Amino acid sequence: MRQGKVFYKDFVAGLITETNGGEFIFQYDQQYVRDHPHAFITFTMPVRDEPYIEKRLFPFFEGLIPEGWLLDIASDNWKINKNDRMGLLLACCQNCIGAVSVVPIADYEE
Repeated sequence: MRQGKVFYKDFVAGLITETNGGEFIFQYDQQYVRDHPHAFITFTMPVRDEPYIEKRLFPFFEGLIPEGWLLDIASDNWKINKNDRMGLLLACCQNCIGAVSVVPIADYEE
């Protein structure tokens, strides 16, 4: 199981998880739901208490992963298969352009 803290600006918005069974779960943080009920990270995932569950990485998070030559560089430098979408998300999306970033749990908790 791999996880990352999802930040919206400076706030912990939630947690993204890839389960050992290959499912992807995004759960908004309870404090974030209380404090920012209208500050969704994407229109397709409004703020709510219930988790979002998919068999593939959510399109919004796919959109954060580099493409083209930048994906080639990231994949080669970090030795991550281009099909390992969660691995790329966790490796490449800590300092994204825009309001959302994803920090691997192990890195965040150190």
